[in-house]
Amino acid sequence: MVLSQSGHYACVMLIHMSFVRKLLCCVFLSLFVLSAGVICGQAPAAPQPPATILIIRHAEKLTDGRMDLSPTGFERAKRLPKLFLPAGVRPDLPMPQVIFATHMSTHSNRPVETVTPLADALHLSIDNSIMDDDVAELAATLMSGKYAGKVVLVAWHHGKIPQLATALGVTPPYTPWPAEQFDRVWRIDYVDGKGTLRDLPHQLMPGDSK
Repeated sequence: MVLSQSGHYACVMLIHMSFVRKLLCCVFLSLFVLSAGVICGQAPAAPQPPATILIIRHAEKLTDGRMDLSPTGFERAKRLPKLFLPAGVRPDLPMPQVIFATHMSTHSNRPVETVTPLADALHLSIDNSIMDDDVAELAATLMSGKYAGKVVLVAWHHGKIPQLATALGVTPPYTPWPAEQFDRVWRIDYVDGKGTLRDLPHQLMPGDSK
């Protein structure tokens, strides 16, 4: 059968209209599914936090303005693995799976020096890409979901630690962090997205707090 020009045009229009109807059906169905999810309260899942965040200050520093740890600080850094390894002195402190430390500045590389022996013992790299002042960036990185369910250790400068704790959704046990205090761990545990902070001692060196 040979179609006239008008008949051919009508067939093309019918095929086109059929395709458009199918496309519109798919669009309406997608919109219905999305609206039903909103109505049922099925909002996109929020990023999950780490299981635990451990915050420490760098170890003892020199008093002459140099950027490194003091001999006592290097000794504390050397002993730090005993704090976090499974057979260590503090069974209430879990073993880190991720380590952050403040980016080196012209005044200090002490956070990196503090956690280097621990990182070596655990065969972990140290993420030191974030500057001391950028605690909002650090908190956003930690809570982004990338480290969901993990144990993360953060070594930072004491002046910013209370601010970091606040950005992580918990209340600092004291602020400011005392200038001569080098022997505490702030342990933050998250359950159902809510954080709880405990202030714990190192008990690694003679004279450490209890």
